Amino acid sequence: MTLVTLDELREAQKRIAGVAVRTPLMPCPWADAEGRSLHLKPEGLQPTGAFKIRGAYNRLAALTAEERARGVVAQSSGNHAQAVAYAARALGVKAVIVMPDTSPEVKIENTRSFGAEVILVAMHERDTTPADLVAEHGYVWVPPYDDPYIIAGQGTAGLEIADDATALDLDLQTVLVPVSGGGLISGVATALKLTMPGVRVIGVEPDLAGDAAESFRAGERRAWDFADTHRTIADGLRTNSLGVLPWEHVQAYVDDIITVSEDEIRAAVAVLARRGRLVAEPSGAVTTAAYLYHADELPGSRFAAVVSGGNIDPALLARILAV
Repeated sequence: MTLVTLDELREAQKRIAGVAVRTPLMPCPWADAEGRSLHLKPEGLQPTGAFKIRGAYNRLAALTAEERARGVVAQSSGNHAQAVAYAARALGVKAVIVMPDTSPEVKIENTRSFGAEVILVAMHERDTTPADLVAEHGYVWVPPYDDPYIIAGQGTAGLEIADDATALDLDLQTVLVPVSGGGLISGVATALKLTMPGVRVIGVEPDLAGDAAESFRAGERRAWDFADTHRTIADGLRTNSLGVLPWEHVQAYVDDIITVSEDEIRAAVAVLARRGRLVAEPSGAVTTAAYLYHADELPGSRFAAVVSGGNIDPALLARILAV
């Protein structure tokens, strides 16, 4: 299986210019401790509130005229859904989005607000329904992570990290990236290993959805039941296995994958809001949780963490901050 190349990452960077925000590397003096320092990449600043716009726009912008006329279908718990809907509206393409009926209401509403047709299904039907719609209507399927254009688009975040670390004269040693289906960590790891080969890339996921960590330890791609991964508060990380293509990239470029607890995720959401002045959804806060509470598992002293999104239900954020 062919891995995404640096040229493909650069092409994606050109396609998304002016659409995706070039998010900064933010210093976090409040997180400095025992010679360790942290910079955050706040992808919640994207127009759809998460990194997914990078891959979604890159994929749709590469469609042929015939493919655009057919329309697209995607499945997502929320962030890919919003990104595909946003990109489709910008490019004049019809979008149908299949979402679990347990998706946060804010993500469902946002997806509809961008003009997409939303179909709510049971969680176990999320990944099978798009194939039925492709067969029935001829839509082009835009997968959330198992696609080279998606991976290359997400990898533009890694190119930005590398460029900004150089500009800041930052001796960056370790980059923490959330893991779900693996599109983000595949792209970021590829970008970093091809431009800053000495940097370690470590994935982070919830204990309750630890399929990627288990796969990494076992050396083979493993799947968990949706009933298990659905337990975590991090709704964007409930995918039950790494994608086939992401797994190849993880094996090639990722140095480790660790897990964090639900309490640590909640605490990180609160810390990011109170100290970092950032709204982060639980899925985006896992990397900060790893930095704050798993120092013994993380090599290096100069860290960057991707905060992948900020689409948290306001009521949930209020409950977390009330503790």
